[in-house]
Amino acid sequence: MTNQTPQTPAPNSAPPPSPSGAPAAASGAEVDSATLLDEPIQRVWYRRPVFLAGVLALVLAGGGLWWWQVRKAANAAPIYNTQAVARGDLTLTVTANGTLQPTRTINIGSELSGTVLKVNVDVNDQIKKGQVLVVLDTAKLDDQILRSKATLSAANSKVEQTQATVDEAAASLARYEEVAQLSGGKVPSKAELDTARATLKRARADDASAQAGVRDAQAALSTDQTNLSKASIRAPADGVVLTRTVDPGNAVAASLQAVTLFTVAEDLTKLRLWVYVDEADVSAVKVGQSAKFTVSAYLSRQFPARITRVGFGSTITDNVVTYLTYLDVDNADLNLRPGMTATATITATKRTDVLLVPNTSLRFTPAAAASTSAAKGGVMASLTPRMPGRNRQSAASGASTALAKQVWVLPKDGVPVAVAVTPGISDGRMTEITGGDLTVGMLVITDQKTAGAK
Repeated sequence: MTNQTPQTPAPNSAPPPSPSGAPAAASGAEVDSATLLDEPIQRVWYRRPVFLAGVLALVLAGGGLWWWQVRKAANAAPIYNTQAVARGDLTLTVTANGTLQPTRTINIGSELSGTVLKVNVDVNDQIKKGQVLVVLDTAKLDDQILRSKATLSAANSKVEQTQATVDEAAASLARYEEVAQLSGGKVPSKAELDTARATLKRARADDASAQAGVRDAQAALSTDQTNLSKASIRAPADGVVLTRTVDPGNAVAASLQAVTLFTVAEDLTKLRLWVYVDEADVSAVKVGQSAKFTVSAYLSRQFPARITRVGFGSTITDNVVTYLTYLDVDNADLNLRPGMTATATITATKRTDVLLVPNTSLRFTPAAAASTSAAKGGVMASLTPRMPGRNRQSAASGASTALAKQVWVLPKDGVPVAVAVTPGISDGRMTEITGGDLTVGMLVITDQKTAGAK
């Protein structure tokens, strides 16, 4: 085995020349300094990590902005609620409130003043025509009748006296005339004949006055007897007692207006509904139209009725003009009672198999679409603050559908198209179309909202 020891060049030996021909001492000095200082090798600027990170951040920001713009444009696209045009039946109704009343109500009172002696009926009692309801104390009336009878007897006696006087005066005048005829007019004298004639005339005048006194006494007696009969207050017709305001012992004071003691309904099997129709609906209400109404006592039941009168005179309450309308009601089962509050629905007009559209479609106008300008406006346009958009409707959105001239339909391409129409009657939800270019199956727009809106 041979051991070899590395040889160290001599200090005076020269290094090998460099490829570039530069002095070996200079090249060796640079390598030695870089190695001794341990400095990293410098990279070019576009390969540095900071630059690459910045570029990546810009790319991500641009992608996020593009995604935001696409999302915003999608959200801005309108969404339409539609309903298909169809044919069907339409009924125009008028609603009015009122109260039930008897067809005829009688207020029974007293023409006389006095004390109530007896009351024979009470509330809800069935009464018959001529039945005695109340009896007044007749003591004073009986005395008046006795006085009137005495006055009549005196008047009759006076007539007998005057008749006797007439007979006497007539006989005396007859004798004077007979003597004058026999004597040839010599006796009695002319003055005596005139006196006899005047006496007869006075006797006849007294007799006529006495007979007038008899008639006056008879009238007074008849009045007292009538008052006595009125002391027993009788029912003027068959009916049912609704109210009673008198009791035995009450004092009745008859003045210029008769005191009401009872209120009687003539026939409760037939009632009348009084309703007040608004001035906007009165033109659609006619005599003979049918109606239905409900009362609070029977909410699940509808009662039939028929209009019998539409008043011409108006009633103004709180600046609201209404017209009183009568509806006759059959109440054979007596379930309904006078005074009940009722809500009536009058069938004014009825259409069968007509073209119908919802009222909202006649009041709809599409909003001014912004198309996709926001998506095409670039980064600056998207960063510019904008006022929040809103759905705009026509100025007449709350107006009557009778003024509408068109509806908007949605074809397959999704772009709304206006179609001219002529509206008819409306029930508040649907409207009849009497003319125009609308056909069955078209999708009419009823509302519009933006995508993503809640």
